[in-house]
Amino acid sequence: MAKTLPAMFAAAAAALLLVGCGTAAPEAAEDTAPAAETEGEWPREITHEAGETTIDEKPLRIVSTSPSITGSLLALEAPLVATGAAAPTPLTDDKGFFTQWADVADERGVEVAYGNLTLDIDAIDQFEPDLIIGSSNGGDATLEAYDQLSEIAPTVLLDYGNDTWQDLTTELGKITGLEQKATDVLAEYDEWVAGEAKKIDLPEQPVTGLVYMGAEGAWAYTPTSPQAQLIQSLGFTYEQVDQDLKADGQKGGEIDVLTSENMANGLANAKSIFVVAMGGGDAVGDFSADPLLANQPAVAEDRVFSLGTQAFRLDYYSAKLTVELVVDTFSK
Repeated sequence: MAKTLPAMFAAAAAALLLVGCGTAAPEAAEDTAPAAETEGEWPREITHEAGETTIDEKPLRIVSTSPSITGSLLALEAPLVATGAAAPTPLTDDKGFFTQWADVADERGVEVAYGNLTLDIDAIDQFEPDLIIGSSNGGDATLEAYDQLSEIAPTVLLDYGNDTWQDLTTELGKITGLEQKATDVLAEYDEWVAGEAKKIDLPEQPVTGLVYMGAEGAWAYTPTSPQAQLIQSLGFTYEQVDQDLKADGQKGGEIDVLTSENMANGLANAKSIFVVAMGGGDAVGDFSADPLLANQPAVAEDRVFSLGTQAFRLDYYSAKLTVELVVDTFSK
């Protein structure tokens, strides 16, 4: 029988998505970001999670209020001048930039707009943006401040929780006038992944990917999640957990929550398992050492593998790092 989702799962979700620390508001940054290409007609009307926004001209100074979206803007070489930042954790550098894109942001002169994911309207205003892009959900959501942000510059809020990173990249291309760049980025990625897949000697199939939550069980990715899609793009056969054993009351369509008592049975059909390492440490070892999983096939036969730390929130950069890790693990 399915168990009710513990309340602490929701709190853990918020903590795992994004947490931050404060920094002082900087001086207005110089326009050091790459220039945007002109595509399509301007002005253009963008329908988004907070309403409709008119963007009169191609943006030249973008501020992101969502670190979860910032990586996709960087992949497009959008003219990003500043971004909100998270707290220094194993997933970020010391400024709160996610490690998968921190070096790229530094090279392009992207500034910290504010830290602690604590929205600072005055700090954003100092950067004189002509477009603000943010999120309507998650730990970096700025939906309640939409009207204030819109007084500074045209503002577009997206729901990245309902899209793959590829879909988000395509949408951002339309918003910024970088449609062709988005097409090129995704085509390059797909071609690269197809080549990387040929290097893999697959372990016993099928596989399941998850985040291990210790005594609280596990979050297993559904087949339509970005993580599962990445795994499948490399030739793996993906197995969803037993739907009769997933927890009741869970939110979102990308994970199936298994309580600790149901983990072994819920994962019984997975012959190999990928574990995302959220907080550093030995996630594979911790999962495999759980006494309740001793008889699970992947655990019993030593086929539990790391999906790394970057896979939790995928964008162009973290997807590539995750693919490289998988290929390195299973190289022929």
